[in-house]
Amino acid sequence: MSDTSILVLVGSLRAGSTNRQLAEAAVGVAPEGVDITIFEGLGDLPFYNEDIDVEGSVPAAATKFREAVAAADAVLVATPEHNGTIPAVLKNAIDWASRPFGASPISGKPVSVIGSAYGQFGGVWAQDEARKSFGIAGASVLEEIKLSIPGSVVRFAELHPKDDAEVAAQLADVVRDVAAAVSAEVAA
Repeated sequence: MSDTSILVLVGSLRAGSTNRQLAEAAVGVAPEGVDITIFEGLGDLPFYNEDIDVEGSVPAAATKFREAVAAADAVLVATPEHNGTIPAVLKNAIDWASRPFGASPISGKPVSVIGSAYGQFGGVWAQDEARKSFGIAGASVLEEIKLSIPGSVVRFAELHPKDDAEVAAQLADVVRDVAAAVSAEVAA
C-alpha cells in the first residue's frame, strides 16, 4: 500500500477527552505506509459565517483547517455525544470544510466516524448525525467503517484506549479499512 494520509478531527476540546485518547491510539496503531495526524485547532475556528468567508479575508484558522483537510487522503472523526448529537465544534468544522460550494476540501473525501461516550450506546446518535452532515457537505462517507465504545468514563477511568487490547484491535481495523477505502478509490 502506498502512503496514505489520514487527518483526525476530534469533536471534543477537552484535554482529557476519551475521544482525543482514541485519536492518539489510532496514531499508535497505524500500519506502515499510513500517516495519521490529529488536527489541532478546531477550537480556533470562528463560528461559520458567510460574511467572513470571503476570498482574500478568510480567517487564518479556517484557511489552515481547509488546507489540512485538502491535503489528507481521508478524514477520521472521533466524536463524543453532546445532548444526543454532535458537538458544536465538530458541526462548525463541517461547515467550514463544506465551503466554498462546489470546490470544498471535503468534497469526495473519504470520511469515517468513530467515538466513545458515557452512555450505553457509545455515542451512536452523534456518530450518525456526523455521518449525515458530512454526507450532505459532499464527503464520501464510509458508512460501514465505524466504532462505538460505550461507558467511556468507566472503561477508560484508569486505562488509556491504547492500552485496552480490544479497543486497540478495533482501532487498527478501522485505520486499515479507511486506508483500504482510499486505495480502492485511487484504483477506481
